[in-house]
Amino acid sequence: MTTDERMDFLEYRQELLFENSDYSRLLFEHKVTQEQSRAISDVFNEYRLKIDSGESVHSGIFEQQIYEVVPQHDGNYHFVEFLAQTTHEDGRWTEVFETLYGDEMKFKAYMKKHRE
Repeated sequence: MTTDERMDFLEYRQELLFENSDYSRLLFEHKVTQEQSRAISDVFNEYRLKIDSGESVHSGIFEQQIYEVVPQHDGNYHFVEFLAQTTHEDGRWTEVFETLYGDEMKFKAYMKKHRE
């Protein structure tokens, strides 16, 4: 990593701290770069469009696309679930979490709470 790249990474991490949302803290804790963050947003936007157009979507394929963006977390399926849940809690890409994970047993109580 060059000095400029390192400085950009540190500045981005500082921005995440100042934002101080659950999502920004998640990205910070998992050392997600700004480039990776943008690519994650692209994947979420792609899935939003697929869902809105009625296409069939699957969590496994979604997770694989996220792991291609952040290979340091490949194999840790909890990372993608937590990422999707955190965006849902923040009111971002809610349809993605609800479509991909909303019917899973482990999220039943969470979904019930957020539908009330």
